[in-house]
Amino acid sequence: MPTEFQLLERLRNLRDPEVGRSLGELGMLKGAKLGDKGQATIQIELPTPAYPKRERIADAVQAALAGVPELGPVDVQFTAVVKGKNTGGSIGLKVKNVIAVGSGKGGVGKSTVATSIAFGLQSLGCKVGLMDADVYGPSVPHLVGGGGQPMAMKTQLENGEEIERMFPVEVNGLKVISIGYFIKPDQAVIWRGPLLHRAITQFLKDTEWGELDYLIIDLPPGTGDVSLTLSQLLGLAGAIVVCTPQQVALLDAVKAVAMYRQVKIPVLGMVENMTGEIFGRGGAQQKAAELGIPFLGEIPIDAGIRIRGDAGEMAKLFSEDNPSRSHLLNVCENAAMQIAKSLLETPSMPTLEIL
Repeated sequence: MPTEFQLLERLRNLRDPEVGRSLGELGMLKGAKLGDKGQATIQIELPTPAYPKRERIADAVQAALAGVPELGPVDVQFTAVVKGKNTGGSIGLKVKNVIAVGSGKGGVGKSTVATSIAFGLQSLGCKVGLMDADVYGPSVPHLVGGGGQPMAMKTQLENGEEIERMFPVEVNGLKVISIGYFIKPDQAVIWRGPLLHRAITQFLKDTEWGELDYLIIDLPPGTGDVSLTLSQLLGLAGAIVVCTPQQVALLDAVKAVAMYRQVKIPVLGMVENMTGEIFGRGGAQQKAAELGIPFLGEIPIDAGIRIRGDAGEMAKLFSEDNPSRSHLLNVCENAAMQIAKSLLETPSMPTLEIL
């Protein structure tokens, strides 16, 4: 009968299909247990609950242990701990990964994609918040269907000082903040740069987000002040660029990618929205390849997405069977894995302990 240690040693060099490095090197092997009748349980820790097609790891583990003498059935159990840069700590955020969703131009469905990514990651088991930074056209409150207004409450710091904090609106467990909760539906926001900077800073620093795996930020279209503010306030895990397949949209998407690179925000990849007969297909994937950035997936031009968005029921795109669900989840999984890969592929710096 093999020992638990021998089982783990046999699996240590097995390669993770997403990252391409060994399970032992990535620290994904968390344990092995042997039962009285020789059955084995192998525990694997994934870098995000959004890890795609985890059955590939289970099949590889079972194949690797198939020839072990006297070993019974092998069960592979998964847990997930989100890897993150935790770069919001300098402003008090307890968020592992902040993801900006932007576009080079308006009208490409950026807010719909941002909201979908938030609900999609949540449906996969992640703790998620959604911040609407599109102060000129705040559509997130309508898309999520959350009413009411964020609460303001005084909280006491450890040093005894009292500060006022905003508490996000919660919609189906998703934490949401938007300027849309503070203005009338027909009211226009007419602000210059300094007011924008102040509002974005408050949404980040003065909001009680709690502990989150991912905070999704819906940016205004274009390459203006808000992206610069975010790059100054915190180090984002990355930005997602949304565009439609036609050439006129791709031209502006290229500018957005250039802007993120200039302000040192990693580009997680490009999403092609409204794929289909009307706008065509494949333009964003081709452009992503030309720019040397990942292609995160395509989302079809589907009336079901429009209907759920108009009704404020975007969460149902993941709780109900529909033609777009697999496409939306594919984008969420790819985005989460781009962050996980960047962290897993970067060796941690050694720490110096001073006694």
